[in-house]
Amino acid sequence: MHIGYARVSTQDQNPQLQIDALNKVGCEEIFQEKLSGKTKERPELEQCLRMLRKGDTLTVWRLDRLGRSLKDLVEIISTLEEQEIGFHSITENIDTTSAGGKLIFHIFGALAEFEHTLIRERTVAGLAAARARGRKGGRTPSMTKTDVKKAAAMLHDPEITKREVAEHFKVSRVTLNESLKRHGYPLNPASTL
Repeated sequence: MHIGYARVSTQDQNPQLQIDALNKVGCEEIFQEKLSGKTKERPELEQCLRMLRKGDTLTVWRLDRLGRSLKDLVEIISTLEEQEIGFHSITENIDTTSAGGKLIFHIFGALAEFEHTLIRERTVAGLAAARARGRKGGRTPSMTKTDVKKAAAMLHDPEITKREVAEHFKVSRVTLNESLKRHGYPLNPASTL
């Protein structure tokens, strides 16, 4: 079977152009996604992928209708290839059932891996440069050293609960406990609530 998949974009909320193109190439069934690519959930795509069987071909109007990123696209098409399901993109004229289409797809896979490696290298280099300037990676602590010192002083009063101290500093009790431990303050057993 030739199965089509169409998805609206943020700019173009009318999938009719895609539907017409998919019908023209002979798609027997077309799944239409009404959600743009910004949402992770794509129920129509999931249903479409479940329906595909060995020997079928999934057709899209353009590559960006199927994947949100190059990595996402390569993962979906790799899964199709493993299940011996063909893929066809009308606009880019890519058909993985032909030798030329498979070659182009493998080039895409190499590009996705290259992009991933570049991102990883830039991240590592950025973290190293930040460390060289004396900065640590990660989030800024929710409580400053002064806040922790004040919180520890407040907790010495058995009438004040951890919940009250946490609310005062606008943090959770877990964050309060972790901050106290990190700065070496003993937890006051009288203030356990």
